[in-house]
Amino acid sequence: QGQLVESGGGLVQAGGSLTLSCAATGRTFYNYAWFRQAQGKEREFVAAISWSGSNTVYQHSVKGRFTISRDNAKNTVYLQMNSLLSEDTAVYYCAAGAFTTVLLNTRASYTDWGQGTQVTVSS
Repeated sequence: QGQLVESGGGLVQAGGSLTLSCAATGRTFYNYAWFRQAQGKEREFVAAISWSGSNTVYQHSVKGRFTISRDNAKNTVYLQMNSLLSEDTAVYYCAAGAFTTVLLNTRASYTDWGQGTQVTVSS
């Protein structure tokens, strides 16, 4: 069983930026993703990155504003969030997959989850 620890959430004004980090320990992970869940809504896919980093996938609403990246030497994945909007307010969850797959935007592709970090964007 692995462990994922997120950091970097907080309160930011609309138009601002935040970078989330997720450090993984305990097992080998292949793909990583970020999901988010706003109050009263279902958890939704935000972005994902493959093992090599050569393949990334984004939800349409964050494309061009968010960037996912990874540092395999540090077992860490990042989500750089720019031009934040009030509708980006949510708890953001890091997810990691212990098996390889091409289905990067699917919840079932991920075996381990972080505890979540709150991102609040004030308008």
